[in-house]
Amino acid sequence: MLDVIVFYPEKEWLILIESMTSHGSVDAKRHMELAKIFSAVEPGIVYVTAFPDRGLMAKYLNAISWETEVWVADAPDHLIHFNGDRFLGPH
Repeated sequence: MLDVIVFYPEKEWLILIESMTSHGSVDAKRHMELAKIFSAVEPGIVYVTAFPDRGLMAKYLNAISWETEVWVADAPDHLIHFNGDRFLGPH
């Protein structure tokens, strides 16, 4: 199960948040699992991995899936986008 699910009504997005400390990062395998679980959902899906700090994030940087976002607690006003063609949003 996910750590946090947020519905953002203004954008019609469902934001799926995994905490690195409980489940792990949204890697390619987890991205595919979540996409399958939420395939019938109407809103766009945004995948986010939450880390307590950038040091821990650095250890898992190679595992983070493309088309996802990263939030780091020690810099809470910023997101790191692993999606190249656009900023925060569903894919």
